[in-house]
Amino acid sequence: MFKFKKSALILTSALLLGLAGCSTADNGSSSSKSKSGDKTVVDIFQFKVEFKNQFEVLASQYEEANPNVDINIETVGGGNDYAGALKAKFSSGNEPAIFNIGGPADIDEYRDRLTDVGATKAADAALAGTLDAITVDGKVYGLPYNQEGYGFVYNKQVFEKAGVDAAAIHSIEDLTAAVEKIDSQKEALGLEAVFAMAGKEKWTEGQHGVNAFVATDFNNSALEAFNAKELAFTKADQFKKHIDLQNKYSVQPVVSLDYSKQVEELFSTGRVAMIQQGNWVYPTVEQMDPVLAENIGLMPIPVDGEMKMPVGVPNYWAVNGKVSEEQQEAAKAFLDWMYTSDEGKEAVLTQFKFIPAYSDYDTSKITDPLSKTVYEYAQAGNTTGWTFKGFPTGWTDLMGADLQKYLAGEATWEEAITSSKGKWAELRK
Repeated sequence: MFKFKKSALILTSALLLGLAGCSTADNGSSSSKSKSGDKTVVDIFQFKVEFKNQFEVLASQYEEANPNVDINIETVGGGNDYAGALKAKFSSGNEPAIFNIGGPADIDEYRDRLTDVGATKAADAALAGTLDAITVDGKVYGLPYNQEGYGFVYNKQVFEKAGVDAAAIHSIEDLTAAVEKIDSQKEALGLEAVFAMAGKEKWTEGQHGVNAFVATDFNNSALEAFNAKELAFTKADQFKKHIDLQNKYSVQPVVSLDYSKQVEELFSTGRVAMIQQGNWVYPTVEQMDPVLAENIGLMPIPVDGEMKMPVGVPNYWAVNGKVSEEQQEAAKAFLDWMYTSDEGKEAVLTQFKFIPAYSDYDTSKITDPLSKTVYEYAQAGNTTGWTFKGFPTGWTDLMGADLQKYLAGEATWEEAITSSKGKWAELRK
C-alpha cells in the first residue's frame, strides 16, 4: 500500500510531455552563461501546465535572491507531446539543464544524460519509497515533483441538487445508478451532459484509465509492469463498463474532446458534472471559478467493488549531465531551494497546491479539496499503484489509439483489447 510517511510507496515511472531551451556551448551542450556573460543560465523544460504560472513566479523569487542565476522555464504539456518535444530539443543541441523523467523506461532512454542527484538535500528529504522508481545501482536519477491521485472529479453542488450521495458509491453499479439519476435531471441542473470524456487524449484512458484496471495484475508495482513481457488484462470487461458509461453520458463526440475543453470549457463552467482527472486540475478550476473550486470532490474509479485511489509520483526532475558543471550545480541548488527552503516549501503547498513528496512539511496547509482527499486516501493506505510508469515506451499512445477506434465505432472491444495486448508483447521483444 501507499502511504506518505513510514510505509514504502508503490511507485512507478512517469508520464512525459514537454520542451525546454538553452544556448549552445562549444562542446554542443548548453552554455553556462547568459548573453550578458554575468549569469549562470538554468534552462528548465517541464511538463506540468497546471502550475506553470506559479512555477515561474517562484523562479523569479529565486533569481531575486540569487542574482548570479538566470532561470528560464519552458512548459510543454496539457495534451502536447512532451516526450517528442524533449527529444527534438536534445537533437537540436539546445539542451535544458533540468527536464522531466517518469521512471524505469525513461532512465533507459536518457541514461547518457542523467546525473546522480542522490547527494542533494531534496533527495535526503524525499519520503520513503518516492525514489525507488528512479534509483539504479545506488544512483538517484531524479527528484519527485509531488504526489498525486486521480479518479472522478465531480461537482458537489450538482450531486446535492440531484440527490446523489457520492459517499454511497462503492461499485460500477452504484456509479451507473448515480449517473442515470443525474442525467434524468440534466436540464434542470443546467448540464450539457453528465461527463466530459476526453477521448482525444490518449493518456486519460490509455494510461490512467487502464492503470486502474491492470494495477493488480502487476501487484501494484511499476517495476513488475516494466519487466512484464505480456499484458494479462484480467479486468478488461470491467474496463469496458468504465469506458462505456462515460461515453454514453458524455458530451459528444468524445474523440474530439481534449483536456482543455474537458477541464476548462466544460467542467469549470458547470456544464458537466464529472470528469476523469486528478487533484492537479484544482488550480485551473480555481482560476476560472473560485466558488466552484471549493465545491468539487474526488472519488476513485470503482474496481472489483472497491474504491481505491491510484496515488503516485507523476514526474521527476532530472539534471542534465550534458550541460556544464556550473549549470549542473546551479540546477541542483535551485531544486534543493524549491523543496527544502521555507520559501520554497510555502510555495509548494500554498501556490503549487502540491501534496509534498518530502518530509518536514506542514500538511495542514493542504487546503484544496482534491488534494486533501488524495492525502486522506494515502494516509489510510487505501490506494493502488501507478503501474503505468512501467508500461512499455509508446504503449499508452497505441492503447489510446485502439480505444479511440472503439469509441468511434471503428473496432469492437475485443479487437481493441487484443490489439493493445499484442502491441505490448511486440514492444517487450
